[in-house]
Amino acid sequence: MRKLSGLLLASERRAITGLAGLYATRMLGLFMVLPVLALYADELVGATPLLVGVALGVYGLTQAVLQIPFGLLSDRLGRKPVIAAGLLLFVIGSVVAANADSIGGVILGRCLQGSGAVAAAIMALLADQTREQVRTAAMATIGLSIGVAFAVAMVLGPWLAATFGLSSVFWFTAMLAALGLVVLWKLVPPAPRRLRHRDVGIDRRQLNAILTRADLWRLDLSIFALHLVLMAIFVAVPFRLVEAGIEAERHGLTYLGIMALAFVGMVPLVVIAEKRQRMRGMSLTAIAAIGASLVGLAVFGGGWALFAWLLLFFVAFNLLEAMLPSMLSKLAPAGAKGTAMGVYSTSQFLGAFFGGVLGGFLAQQWGLAAVFAGSATLVGIWWLLMLGMPTVPHLSSEVVALDDDQHGDALDTLMTSFADVAGVEDVMVVPEERVAYLKVDRQRLDEDALARLIRSSRNRGG
Repeated sequence: MRKLSGLLLASERRAITGLAGLYATRMLGLFMVLPVLALYADELVGATPLLVGVALGVYGLTQAVLQIPFGLLSDRLGRKPVIAAGLLLFVIGSVVAANADSIGGVILGRCLQGSGAVAAAIMALLADQTREQVRTAAMATIGLSIGVAFAVAMVLGPWLAATFGLSSVFWFTAMLAALGLVVLWKLVPPAPRRLRHRDVGIDRRQLNAILTRADLWRLDLSIFALHLVLMAIFVAVPFRLVEAGIEAERHGLTYLGIMALAFVGMVPLVVIAEKRQRMRGMSLTAIAAIGASLVGLAVFGGGWALFAWLLLFFVAFNLLEAMLPSMLSKLAPAGAKGTAMGVYSTSQFLGAFFGGVLGGFLAQQWGLAAVFAGSATLVGIWWLLMLGMPTVPHLSSEVVALDDDQHGDALDTLMTSFADVAGVEDVMVVPEERVAYLKVDRQRLDEDALARLIRSSRNRGG
């Protein structure tokens, strides 16, 4: 067994920087339309609230359907060609939407944007480019880039639409995707290998076990509901801001203030949830806060109250966005995190689609207040379903590289030896990947015994 330095290599830094930027610019393009489409839809022929909701959420449907096929294709055809094809589809979709004069054209463009479902391929390429001991930090960088992209999109989208018109939002996203192609080929190093990684990619053999675990499907339900509510309310939120006397060109500044305050409010709550191991309680509190904010937006959504309710919503939203993946990582069995994350991501995209449709339907049938009231009702059901969520164990994932000359009985013995170390709760040895996946309780972990086992195995391998 070999123990590599935890410091990033130059090639790893390039890969992480390039791929995080690529992921962020792509998500920025998808998010930018969220705060503006409903407000400017009267420029589009045939627009109705329902169809506006479909246009907002339909990218999630094509993302959910195609992300796994794109990931499997990247295993066969190579990461970069598949990612490039996905970015090209995103460019085409953005151009179609930018040139559309009808809501149907925008829906088609959004479908094409979502069909470039390269999230799994990007994560797989990142795994190819990084060693096991730095991969968790690399994945966290991707997650951070998504959060930054969302905040920037909420500010930039309204400014572009107010200054240059709705089509400029789509032209800008097309430019970002084209820039992403340059980043992919010029900045991201060639992948030295193309393997399946169980901490990143989906293993179809594990799907049944993942789907039948109640604790994991509750997290899938949570991310589904969270993005359903987010997409639904943005059929109505821009109009609430207009009713509050805020001109469209100033919506970006409004979102900037709310997002900044929400981030400041969220950070200490994440620290409390992680350090004091209160994730279950904090998640229930956040869901309840989202429900309360939606009731407030439905009933008391005028004046300064509007900003207070939106701030409460985004503090809770950001808190759950940060906690849910961490909870999933702790609960997923050793060697199954990639499969669990694949199901989780699919649930997220499906939530975005159904949220857009639901928000548009409610607005069309009963008005803006119904969007918030209907969403609050669903959040109440979500909260009740989450009451059965067990306490989340405070476990961490470890990936240990194995020597190439260890086989058969030696690997079986090694797995048993890992399992016998105090604090190691779960082990999976995957010979074809030459790694062992561990779930460990760091408060109980006998680090010296684990280090001795690693050294002993390395000496035997040598």
